[in-house]
Amino acid sequence: MSAFTVETFQNEYLPEGGGEVNAIVTVTSDEAAGRSVSGTDATEIIIVDTSGSMGSGGRMPAAKQATKAAISVLRDGVHFAVISGSGVAMPCYPDIGLAVSSPQTRADAQRSVDRLHAEGGTAMSTWLGAAGMLFDTRPGAINHAILLTDGKNESDLPKRLEAVLHRWKRTFQCDCRGVGTDWVVSELRLIADAMLGTVDIIAEPAGLVADFTAMVNAAMGKTNADVRLRVWLPAGAQVTFLKQVAPVVADLTGARVAVDARSSEYPTGAWGAESRDYHICVEVAPGLVGDEMLAARVSLVIGGADGDEVVAKSLVRAVWTEDNALSTRINKSVAHYTGQAELADVIAEGLEARTAGDEETATMKFGRAAQLAAASGNTDTQELLAKIVDIDDPVTGTVRLKKKVDAADEMALDTRSTRTVRVGKNP
Repeated sequence: MSAFTVETFQNEYLPEGGGEVNAIVTVTSDEAAGRSVSGTDATEIIIVDTSGSMGSGGRMPAAKQATKAAISVLRDGVHFAVISGSGVAMPCYPDIGLAVSSPQTRADAQRSVDRLHAEGGTAMSTWLGAAGMLFDTRPGAINHAILLTDGKNESDLPKRLEAVLHRWKRTFQCDCRGVGTDWVVSELRLIADAMLGTVDIIAEPAGLVADFTAMVNAAMGKTNADVRLRVWLPAGAQVTFLKQVAPVVADLTGARVAVDARSSEYPTGAWGAESRDYHICVEVAPGLVGDEMLAARVSLVIGGADGDEVVAKSLVRAVWTEDNALSTRINKSVAHYTGQAELADVIAEGLEARTAGDEETATMKFGRAAQLAAASGNTDTQELLAKIVDIDDPVTGTVRLKKKVDAADEMALDTRSTRTVRVGKNP
């Protein structure tokens, strides 16, 4: 039995002639009362970069240790594999297909990981393609991958990677990690965004074990494999955007799949016991004072062997009024997450300007970021910003660019800029 709930938080009042409706939709899953999951319902694949650059800085020994630690926390019955990635993808364990986790296979896999060595180039499309072929044998399972790299996707073609991501984007989720500072954040973010995963930097190889173990434990905690938001709209209305805004900002607008003339779905990946917030913006036909309408109906859909099941619903309303006090009031949740999305944007723009040598624009963008982070209580982002700029006054956004910035600090701000803090749901 499903234990999902869907709630809507909004100011439904619009001025006469207004047509933009904004709402925060909170989806919560209670694992204890949700669908049970067995080991055979999950698949885990660990993709380890074994290109030549992994042979320096202690990266390969640390990657092996982290992979073995991740294998050790797999449940019995989980299907799994380890892929060695260089200019081509090669099976590390098992030799063919997927293994089924048991004390014996986990020990065998760990011995195989010990034999990994650094050699060759970096072609991530081949790694993801090999993983996709294995995951394709497990339809309906909770399919999760970890991709670790330390370098640029230099042995690949951008179009080839994009094609692979398009081919496998609904088959599995992929969390991406970069070790050191010689990899490219935008390359891993492209993969993570397409595969509904995360991207982060592990600046020092010693941090890999804890991170790998945490990712696999999180994957083992998922209980529903295919969860989607289905949005029904009245005639003439359209979704301007739909974004996940907590725990991280992720734009799902482009992932839209039409269901029928009035309904579309947006994939959200696998779920365990957790809560996520989504910001939906809908444009409806302008109304007159006194008009009321259902601007959207948001349903949560779970896919399964017996077909789709709608497990929860919530409504987004529009009411037109001549009362300016009502129509100009911004809902607290909408305001908070609009600011959090802007925070991620201005950090990205500030980093881009800094790289281009445009110090004036970078200072302005980081100043705005400092304001937004302080106003929302996002202390983690404040701490990351403080490694890039000296924050003289967060209220006014007065900052000064640091002359010397560690590359790892800059990449940490870039990768973690989309992490948000949540807000209480009173209007």
